[in-house]
Amino acid sequence: MPEAVSLSEAKRILLDKCVRGEVALMPRTSQAQEMSPQEVIPSAGAVEGDATEKGEATLPPSSRSKSLIRKALNRILHLICRFGPGGTTLRPFLHRMRGVRIGKNVWIGDDVYLDNEFPQCIEIQDGAMIELRTTLIAHTHGAGRVVIGKNAFVGAGSVIVAAAKRTLVIGEGSVIMASSMVNRSVAPYTLYGSDCAKPLAQVTRPFTATTSYEEFIATLRPMPH
Repeated sequence: MPEAVSLSEAKRILLDKCVRGEVALMPRTSQAQEMSPQEVIPSAGAVEGDATEKGEATLPPSSRSKSLIRKALNRILHLICRFGPGGTTLRPFLHRMRGVRIGKNVWIGDDVYLDNEFPQCIEIQDGAMIELRTTLIAHTHGAGRVVIGKNAFVGAGSVIVAAAKRTLVIGEGSVIMASSMVNRSVAPYTLYGSDCAKPLAQVTRPFTATTSYEEFIATLRPMPH
């Protein structure tokens, strides 16, 4: 039977293996970080208000450290996705290469921004449509997660932002109106959005290059509501 190795000798052997790249030391993580994504990320069809919003999200192991080359490639692919053709073909294909989880029959419009830093934290399920110039951000001072549910529709110019360690789900079949700001989960089969713009005041002095902001504000005449 081999002789027992002392603690100091074991540490020396482990350090030697780390230097040679045979093993990697991982920092101790919190209990939430050690959980698998399936344990903390609900499905799009199971949105239940605050319970979903408070569900913590964790990064896949591959996302915790990225090489400079990988980050550069990710951004190059992203530029091609945003301005290249193929809303149902090339764009979804390249976003998958970036790490975005994309189902079947997904439409991604022109100039759609899917998180540069954590593309693997975005999931777009079967049949979802994301219209032009929409922005999906899956991190706010730390990675969270954004899930666009099956057959959901996100209108043009919308902004969807997930908080750190939180999962934001756009439920199955939901419709997000154009130019909407979304920072919390949306229940399935829900029309979500803000009121359209409305007149606020009458302009009596045009806001030109020779008009100061103070002068412009002072000459506005509020409209009765």
